[in-house]
Order: sequence, then C-alpha cells, then structure tokens
Amino acid sequence: MAVVLKEPSRTFNEYLLIPGYSSAEDRPENVSLKTPVTKFRKGEEPAISMNIPLCSAVMQAVSDDKMAVALAKEGGIAFIYGSQSIESQAAMVRRAKRHKAGFVPSDSNLRPDQTLADVIALKKETGHSTIAITDDGTSEGKILGIVTSKDYRVSRMDPSTPINEFMTPFDKMVYGKEGISLSEANDIIWDNKVNQLPIIDDNQRLTSFVFRKDYEEHKDNPNELLDSHKRYIVGAGINTRDYKERVPALIEAGVDILTIDSSEGYSEWQSLTLDWIRENYGDSVKVGAGNVVDEEGFRFLADAGADFVKVGIGGGSICITREQKGIGRGQASAVIDVAEARDRYFKETGVYVPICSDGGTVYDYHMTLALAMGADFIMLGRYFARFDEAPSAKLMVNGNYVKEYWGEGSARARNWQRYDLGGDAKLKFEEGVDSYVPYAGSLHDNVALSLSKVKSTMCNCGALSIPELQKKAKLTLVSAVSIVEGGAHDVILKEHSNHI
Repeated sequence: MAVVLKEPSRTFNEYLLIPGYSSAEDRPENVSLKTPVTKFRKGEEPAISMNIPLCSAVMQAVSDDKMAVALAKEGGIAFIYGSQSIESQAAMVRRAKRHKAGFVPSDSNLRPDQTLADVIALKKETGHSTIAITDDGTSEGKILGIVTSKDYRVSRMDPSTPINEFMTPFDKMVYGKEGISLSEANDIIWDNKVNQLPIIDDNQRLTSFVFRKDYEEHKDNPNELLDSHKRYIVGAGINTRDYKERVPALIEAGVDILTIDSSEGYSEWQSLTLDWIRENYGDSVKVGAGNVVDEEGFRFLADAGADFVKVGIGGGSICITREQKGIGRGQASAVIDVAEARDRYFKETGVYVPICSDGGTVYDYHMTLALAMGADFIMLGRYFARFDEAPSAKLMVNGNYVKEYWGEGSARARNWQRYDLGGDAKLKFEEGVDSYVPYAGSLHDNVALSLSKVKSTMCNCGALSIPELQKKAKLTLVSAVSIVEGGAHDVILKEHSNHI
C-alpha cells in the first residue's frame, strides 16, 4: 500500500516564533539579511549572494526587466519570466543588464528635425523632461544635442518649431566619456551645475545618462546587488523543452543566474537539462531547479548539479495544482523537511545547496518563519505583483485600485512547459487562475516595510543574521483558537490591512 506520512501537512499560519533573549546589540540596524543563492563548498564563499532574502517569481504578471532593476536596487533578484519567445526574454535581460548603477539608458530620444510638439508629447508619455537628440532618434544614435525644460517655453513658442532651433547643441553640452566612474560623473555634474550628464563613446554615440537626482537615490539603496561591472544582477527562468536554444541566448544577453521553472522538479526532465548545462558550460552557469517538497526530491536535484533548490508545490495564491491533481504539501512542512535534508547533505558532502521557499507566504511574518525554518531565501509572486514595477495593468475595480495577477498555469498564460510531462506541446488543463491583487504602490517602500518587520522579529529572537536565526529560533504550533486570539478581536476595527 501507499506510504502514509503520520505528520499533518502544515502551513506557515500554524506556527509562531517563541521570543528568545535579546541583548543590547540586537537592534534592527545591526541585522544582516545577506544570504547565499548558489551552492558552495565548506570554507568557501558562494558565487552569488543576495543582500536581502527575496526574489520575484518566474511569472508573466511579476518579473520583467523593470522588476529586475527595481528588485536588484533593493538587494534581491528577479527571475524574468520564460513563457515568452527566446528573443523577447533575452531582450528583457539585455535591457536590465544595461542599467549600470547610476547609469541610465535613455528612453526619451528624438531627431533634430522633429518639433516642439514631439517634445511635449514625448514628455507627457514618459514623464521625463530630459530628451536626447540623436541622428536617428534612438538611444544608440549619434548624439547631436539635448533638450531639457530650460530650452523652451511652451507659451511663447510655435509647436511646429524644429528641435534643432532650440536644443542645446553637442558643442555646448557638458558630457562624460564612456568608462567614467559614477563618482567622477557626479563630480562633473556638481562642478558644472547641471542636472544630468550624457555619457558618450568614442563615436559620439550616447550610452547612458547620469542624473543629479539619482545621487540621493543611490545613497538610499545601500543594498544594491551588482556584478563586477556595476550592473544589476539579473535572473531568468528556463524550461525543460527549449533549453538548448534558450540558455545560450540568455547567457549572451548577460544573465547572471537561471532557474528551471517547473511545478514539479523531481523528474528526469530536470536532470537532463542540468546535465546539458554542465556538459556545455561547466559550473560557470548558475542554475537553480525545483520545485520539490521532501528530502528525496532535494537530493535528486542536488546530485544532478542544481545551484539552489526551490521548495513548494501548490501553495501559491493563484495555484490550483492541489485541487486539480491532488499533489503538494503544506509549505511549512515542505521547508522544514527540505532544510533538514540540505543540512544532512552539507555534512555528508561538504557542499551547501541553498533552498528557496516558493509559495504559501500570506503575511510579512511568514517571511521570517520561512527563514527560521531553514529557507535561505524566499520567492514571491503575489507580493511583487501588487507594485508599480510589476508588468501587469493597474485597474479600478469596485472603487479600489488593483493590479492583474494570473498564474502561469492559467488559460491566460498558457505556460504548458512549466507543467510538461512529455507528449503534446499544450496546456492540457488549468493549474492556475486569473485574478486581481490590491494595488500597493512602490516596491521600494513596501519591501523596506516588510524587511523592517523581519529584522525586528529576528532581534526578538536574539539573532542578527539568517544563519543565527535558524540556529536560535524556537517554533510552536498554534491552535485554531490561538490564531483568532493573535489578531485583533472583541473590538470594532476602524481599519485593518495586514496582508501582503
């Protein structure tokens, strides 16, 4: 007969942390949330770490190039969705990698023969007042001049006035040469009392801008996750069908880390994909795998060469895999089990393979629980889908702003590769839904708030790092009535919003 596990399948909602001793040093500003992303040997450092333990899900409604830049600024990694053409995904990676910290590619460009009316229309479209004037009207063109709000007055000029009559021409521009450091660029900005500095190459082609206003922004983002060239770290999802074509294209585009995007990772398809990557690229290409929910699945992927392993099946807010197929496991049980397996694997082999908790996170405190239970980092979909930086549409529904959010297994996404078990190349039945999530504003503000809660709870447990939290944490199961007791009760609430 079937093996029946005696322990119930438990969720994060069924646990609380018991406070531990907090010393005078246990203050949020002393907490480090740095965490490994890729496997490493005992005594060595991982090739890639994150400064915060958050990454965004491989989903159409969540992770594009804008999310990649926004999350890297905070210290995390976005995995750009793979349920699109190889060319489109590679282009997203390329755009994100072009964003050197402080160096911004121009998205507002016109030709000198265009008019003031075009300037006004473009400013309205992008919201940016700095416009590069290039020979072909593209960001890669030869720069001939620049237009800012100081160069024209709408009330006193004819909208048909050609740009070349009022732009600041190249010979009067203040600019920097390609290869200049961010510090040097900011010195030029301050010395010349300008608000922006075009960066050009030896062929007078525009490569990027450095803006005065970004100086404070970068001071506000001390956790930026950068590669050796001061570009943002960018991830991408792949599948087990077209990896021989997709992986080379993503590597050429500059991707830093990949993950196999699959609803269930304990399969030969994943080992074949990992084998091909290792045979062709060795360990130079970093790639995660999953998803799994127990020790057997973890060991299979760790032995197959995964750099990290994703944990969780059926716990996502838009996932209906458990309803449709009856497979999965409560996220808390899955993380605890796989974390124990990871630690045993480390003792046996000397290789530490980080695990990522993917799904089941409803409240901010669930992040801390996942870390305490052993997760090295957390993958979030719904959480990030609520922000301005997510690619989905913002709508007004019943008087409230929402953002669209749909699963990769929904009829809308039709990401059949994620649920591929061989056979026909199509989605045979839905494993995800199409929905809305409450709009929450900017990623920066929300991530800062969520992580302030994580740090505060860690201090309550006497921990100043994630490994220390995992060592010191004490967890208790909670009853149904204690869950009710834990929230506001027996009062009339004015307002209440605690979901993430």
